[in-house]
Amino acid sequence: MDDKSSKDNRPSKTNSKQEQLNQYRVRDKGKPMTTQEGKKRSQDQDQLKAGIRGPSLRQDYEFFEKMSHFTHEEIPERVVHARGYSAYGEFECYQSMRHVTKAGFLQEAGKKTPLTIRFSTVQGAKGSYDTARDLRCQGVKLYTEEGNVDLTTIAMPVLINQDAMKFPDAMHAYQAKQADDIPTASGAHDRFWDYVANNDEALHMVLWIMSDRGILRSYRMMESWSINTYLFVNEQGVATFMRYVWKPVLGVHSLLQDEALKIGGLDPDFHRRDLREAIDKGAYPEYELGVQLIAMEDEFNFDFDVLDPSKFWPEEVVPVQMIGKMTLNRNIDNYFTESEQVAFNPANVVPGIDFSNDPVLQGRLMAYRETQQHRLGSANYTELPINKPLCPFHNNQRRGAMRQRIDVDQVNYHQNSLLNNTPYTVPPEEGGYTDYPGKVEGHKIRARSDSFKDYFSQPRIFWNSLTPIEKQHTIDGLSYQVGSVRSESVRQQVVDILVNVDKEMANIVAENIGVNRPSGDNVPVSTSYPSLSQANTPKYAYTQKVGVLIGNGFNSNEVTNVLNYLKQNGVFIEIVSEKLGTVTGADGTQIKVNKTFITTSPYLLDSLYVVGGRAKNEAKFHQDVMNFVRVAFSHYKPIGVATTAQSQFQIKASAGVVFAGNNPNFERNFISAIAQQRFWERT
Repeated sequence: MDDKSSKDNRPSKTNSKQEQLNQYRVRDKGKPMTTQEGKKRSQDQDQLKAGIRGPSLRQDYEFFEKMSHFTHEEIPERVVHARGYSAYGEFECYQSMRHVTKAGFLQEAGKKTPLTIRFSTVQGAKGSYDTARDLRCQGVKLYTEEGNVDLTTIAMPVLINQDAMKFPDAMHAYQAKQADDIPTASGAHDRFWDYVANNDEALHMVLWIMSDRGILRSYRMMESWSINTYLFVNEQGVATFMRYVWKPVLGVHSLLQDEALKIGGLDPDFHRRDLREAIDKGAYPEYELGVQLIAMEDEFNFDFDVLDPSKFWPEEVVPVQMIGKMTLNRNIDNYFTESEQVAFNPANVVPGIDFSNDPVLQGRLMAYRETQQHRLGSANYTELPINKPLCPFHNNQRRGAMRQRIDVDQVNYHQNSLLNNTPYTVPPEEGGYTDYPGKVEGHKIRARSDSFKDYFSQPRIFWNSLTPIEKQHTIDGLSYQVGSVRSESVRQQVVDILVNVDKEMANIVAENIGVNRPSGDNVPVSTSYPSLSQANTPKYAYTQKVGVLIGNGFNSNEVTNVLNYLKQNGVFIEIVSEKLGTVTGADGTQIKVNKTFITTSPYLLDSLYVVGGRAKNEAKFHQDVMNFVRVAFSHYKPIGVATTAQSQFQIKASAGVVFAGNNPNFERNFISAIAQQRFWERT
């Protein structure tokens, strides 16, 4: 890890948001049971009945309170982003951005701001699985001194639609059928691909989802972009077009399609468990915040429209400037109150941040608040602890369901004399928010700029930027998804649109899914950008999960040295054997076993350290070890082989397979292999 690693980023001793939340945290341990009104209860097992075998009585208010609360416990799940998970952290500013924005949390280097974050998928319901091929999203709520700032991003730099008017159509097509609610957490069905084939603007984002980007290894390894174009505004009133991106310090890494499908059944909570365990172990996930800036006068100087959310701003053309880092250093205590009830809204900004005419952003500014009021059942959802700002808030809004504030002033209207016209408005020079006075002109019209209508050049650039193995994975993703479409007509239409991106790719997909090769050719674009390929991402052994396959009689000195070296490098270790308990080395050294061949799987591990040894059922032990090795080998994962295992198991030499025998540098070689993560050249 570099000098910006989590080892140097312990959580601050004081966190103003956590101090605020402490007043709401309640522990029941050691406390008597009461009703909601505080009356102590003497029994909580049986209803009040007329005789021991008689009917229950209507006067049993304790039962009624308990059951009625249970039947009202759930709120409507999100229409999109239903499945998600949260954590807490803080954002540290690297440098003053005063020259482009007056946003307070970006004014000085070293300034820290508390935050909460929620990761989510899009298509699946709350009970779907984490590793489905999908668009993933990230909402960050910064509790700044000027008010909450919500940064909402997705795990690719382009969106499926160019205008918010089309978003409901895209999601209706993406989600499960009304008739049978199938499929869940998958776009592999006729309706979605029919939409893609008939809406050219959708193809770009879909190509990203079909690539490795659509099946992330971990939320800790997720890059995400704002998609929309915002404005930074400085003290002088000068505005700058801005998009932002979160870049994970650990790099961007993905699962293979086979792994993602298998893990979905083995551990549907794979991503949320991974995030929680890393934070519990002190391996705090880190993400650098970068911004791309374009001067207002340069709005029309690019071969893409800066307001088009279906196009990326190439980093090689519009450099990313790193301005701070987010560190996630605390897990949530209660999923419902801290994740299910957290409410994001891109309209939540502070002075220094404003909105462009991006047509998707303009629609989102209206839709998010309406969504949260519907879900949470009240206009007062901002008073919930997780959504409550740190700074004081005063206005003339009153009443409404679940109002928590006790407003004691008798005046609740502006322009008054009884309260000296308070609460009063604040001039911009004293911190009041004012909208950027951008010039607006034109006729009222339902139309789209012609500059939005180049639908295939950027998808072609993305394709050109992928490595051969990434291209193959994308073809596999397309073949699996479109191959699941029943309508031959839709399958044909899909390859007919894919040919605009790459003719060879479209021909291969056509053959895989049983339709005719498309006519035509791809757009004549040869540009490529290194930043679009995951091959150029940082790679570390840190927090990679190694499964140690071990039995009794192992070489204690060798194994202990290797395990210590792995721990020193921040590798997560799972000791796997035939049963829980301990395994004993040749000299009596004992190692605690925390997983068995039944309770874990090679799909859940990033690499293997094969130690071998004796077992009660030698044949079964040998079979289990070799099954783990076979799966890891076929998925290009690193495999370390101890000296005891070299004679016990026939593991062939290949790229990424490191043997301890006659190798004094085994530990270092194995760590290097773990950091590499995949060995695509393996045969």
